[in-house]
Amino acid sequence: MELRSSLVDELILHFGESVFTQQTTADEITTLWVVKEKLVDVLSYLKNDHPIQFSMLYDLSAIDERSYAKKNNHHSTEFTLVYHLLSFKRNQFIRLKVALEGEFPKMSTITHLWVAANWYEREVFDMFGIQFEGHPHLKRILMPLTWEGHPLRKEHPARATEMGPFKLWDEKQDKEQHALQFQPEDWGLKRKSADTDYMFLNIGPQHPGTHGVLRIILQLDGEDIVDAVPDIGFHHRGAEKMGERQSWHTYIPYTDRIDYLGGVMNNLAYLLSVEKLAGITVPDRVKTARVMLCEFFRIASHLVWYGTFAQDLGQLSPVFYMFTDREKVFDIVEAITGGRMHPNWFRIGGLAQDLPKGWDKMVSEFVAYFPKQLREYHDMVMKNSIFKARTIGIGIYTLQEAIEWGVTGPGLRACGFEWDFRKKQPYSGYENFEFDIPTAQNGDCYDRAVVRVEEMWQSLRIIEQCLNNMPEGDYKSDHPLTTPPLKKHTMQDIETLITHFLGVSWGPVIPPGEAMSCIEATKGSNSYYLISDGNTSPYRVRVRTPSFPHMQMLPYISKGYTVADLLSILGSMDYVLADIDR
Repeated sequence: MELRSSLVDELILHFGESVFTQQTTADEITTLWVVKEKLVDVLSYLKNDHPIQFSMLYDLSAIDERSYAKKNNHHSTEFTLVYHLLSFKRNQFIRLKVALEGEFPKMSTITHLWVAANWYEREVFDMFGIQFEGHPHLKRILMPLTWEGHPLRKEHPARATEMGPFKLWDEKQDKEQHALQFQPEDWGLKRKSADTDYMFLNIGPQHPGTHGVLRIILQLDGEDIVDAVPDIGFHHRGAEKMGERQSWHTYIPYTDRIDYLGGVMNNLAYLLSVEKLAGITVPDRVKTARVMLCEFFRIASHLVWYGTFAQDLGQLSPVFYMFTDREKVFDIVEAITGGRMHPNWFRIGGLAQDLPKGWDKMVSEFVAYFPKQLREYHDMVMKNSIFKARTIGIGIYTLQEAIEWGVTGPGLRACGFEWDFRKKQPYSGYENFEFDIPTAQNGDCYDRAVVRVEEMWQSLRIIEQCLNNMPEGDYKSDHPLTTPPLKKHTMQDIETLITHFLGVSWGPVIPPGEAMSCIEATKGSNSYYLISDGNTSPYRVRVRTPSFPHMQMLPYISKGYTVADLLSILGSMDYVLADIDR
């Protein structure tokens, strides 16, 4: 707390007291409202001149305050921009807010400070209609270019039933098809140079190498990539908008469809924020069970990446072996939760039910079985000469570049940086476990693979510790906002029964406030920034996913390589399209 106070005092001393207004939040992140005219100067100072060095633009989002402001004495009455910065040096976040007025307000771009701001500002423009002056290419990114309206504004309908039946007449179809045609000039790309005519090649959105509905337009000089333009949004389903129409409780199953390979990890990132807002402390048994399930899903997700990465580079056998072992993980998940890929077993304040009898036997058998498999896969893939030739020295970026682009997770640790939220900002009891943070040094495709393979070994260590040290106790908090509450608290009289019924059907009423929680997901840092206005559903849901900034970096690390190398780079990134598009 002293550090936070000194940080605020230093900023006030440097810029003047009139520039800042401090806000108290449930997550205790230093939160400052900044005068609009001074925001860019403050951001530049925090990144380049402040001794703490907030070097990463962790997230950039917006809030439509127009409905919220009517209920509360708020700093902004129309729109708010929210900037989350992360200092690795001091392991600290800072949240800066700026109030914007007008129907379609404007703000200066910060793409000259962080290249990662490019896509974040485009997303805010797409979703809210906020203009960023000086942005190099401000156009829609998740919605089709022909879309009318800005979906995260409060006046935009949240359900298809509010929009009337969809009709596709001939003129509209022609318009949509024309909008999909790529014009190099729109992106500042030339069709020819002094020496050659460039070829423009579409990869995707239906291509096995893109692992989902991703379109990449390549500017090619023969086989060499001159530039690339990722075209995302084909998998956009409005996850944040859905969060604002669902109850706090019923939104849980929506979360694990975002990184659909990460399973319960998505639930955990969301629930940690809800529990911060509600002031809920969960029992140790809940924390440990959550950790165990999260690490099982880390292994399951990495097995998908491992097998498909090898397949992308020409090995067919590994994907079959690894998917077989993934099924063994899902057998355990199903035995414990009743679900497989999407168990949504975590609840506000705890778990859906206690661990079943016999869970420990299945986990023990897997812990004994899996090391042999990992060693065999290492010999089969990582030692393979063709695999090495296609990954070593390919898709390289430095640590400084990774931070500048917002890279987190294995992609950051492959640059030699030992950073993991489970260690640096522990959650759900991770501080009680012994495990190492795998790193590599070269920041290439091979090293990103090295880190993920070693992570499976560390996940196995954590699971074994959960197996041997699972605490006794309740599987749910006794806090009144826990949903659904423990049965012993609900079956006493008609009042407790009614409270239980309302809690399950409408969900709890979470106190007003805001909180963000960050977890080390399978692909990097995942967080939910939630705002409550004291209702049965969130006022604002912001999902920060790791795959979004990672994909933005693709053109930068692909230039100069060949089309074949592009598949190595894509495979080593380990993204999920729903994680990019949400």
